Amino acid sequence: MDHNTLHHYFTKYKEPLLYGRYIHLDHITPLLNKLDDKIEVTQIGVSENNAPIHLLKIGTGVKKLLLWSQMHGNESTTTKAVFDFLNLLNDSKNDLANSLLQGCTLFIVPILSPDGAKAYTRLNYNDVDLNRDAQNLTQKESVLLNGLIKDIQPDFAFNLHGQRTIFSAGETNQPATVSFLSPAGNKERSISSSRKKAMQVIAEMNQILQQCIPGQVGRYDDGFNINCVGDTLEYMGIPTILFEAGHYPQDYDREKTREYIFYALITSIQYITTTVITGEDYKDYFLIPENGKCFYDIIIRDVILNGNSVDIAVQFTEELYENNVRFVPKVVKIEDLRKFYGHREIIGKKRAIRNENVTVEIVPEEVLLKFYLNSELFSIELAKR
Repeated sequence: MDHNTLHHYFTKYKEPLLYGRYIHLDHITPLLNKLDDKIEVTQIGVSENNAPIHLLKIGTGVKKLLLWSQMHGNESTTTKAVFDFLNLLNDSKNDLANSLLQGCTLFIVPILSPDGAKAYTRLNYNDVDLNRDAQNLTQKESVLLNGLIKDIQPDFAFNLHGQRTIFSAGETNQPATVSFLSPAGNKERSISSSRKKAMQVIAEMNQILQQCIPGQVGRYDDGFNINCVGDTLEYMGIPTILFEAGHYPQDYDREKTREYIFYALITSIQYITTTVITGEDYKDYFLIPENGKCFYDIIIRDVILNGNSVDIAVQFTEELYENNVRFVPKVVKIEDLRKFYGHREIIGKKRAIRNENVTVEIVPEEVLLKFYLNSELFSIELAKR
């Protein structure tokens, strides 16, 4: 499928009620209520704070796919893309949708951590990272997901996440807008038959995405941790694909990234439904560069601070404020940053820098909303989202 066709589908099926970074149960409940009867919506349990957790089942095909999003509540981009994809599947006049639903059965948990989503945090209500609870199963959400895995015995599992703006596609000046991982199932990170199947599907997604965001697809680190869900699934022999929605230039709302995740969902599921996945064509997975950590949100280059010529790195901290996510710029490094890149770069030209508030020093961990270079005022605030 080519880029133009995918873009047409995204424009047609993008869910208008979901926008920005703050997505939680109140946002998706009206969407669940309006889904067509062919999509079976079931409340499968509750979170640690008694918020409902839903499972969507759609399709009649023999290949079973299990997808879950917002295991980390502040990683919402994939949830938006899932509902865009559901809008496509819900269109009975769409030949692609009908073909996919005849070839597979999809089981989708749109928000696994509703408490974390509401609080906009990586952790659940009990401050537990659900992606480190795959073995101990101490949380209701973990038990629910584990039960689904055992009951469904999926042919493929899609673990849908988001990643920080620091990641680059390799050691380059290209952001890792989308990253993938076939998780390891042991400390040796063996390339098992199930990993090869996941790698083959990832290679297909990468081939399509390179037409859209060339050089901006990364491969996430496959260090083994049996407490992680993906690693546990691979240990069980279930082909698992980790999706990481990352940064696209000037896209802090992750609306462009949402589009590319939508493309990846269509591409992978169509490939799985139309191809016998043997794992033989897995090697192109390793052509995807492993993620580097080459970016800061802002680099202020070549300024004079306390008599020294330095670069200053600023990173946004995401905070929930009045039902919006605000991005608070904080100084994180003051040193020579020639080996790093900024999503925005301000060239100091050896001008003296000072905080707009003259009583506040420019030091690590300090908030830096506005500053002067000599007499010129700069703002690095982002609007509320």
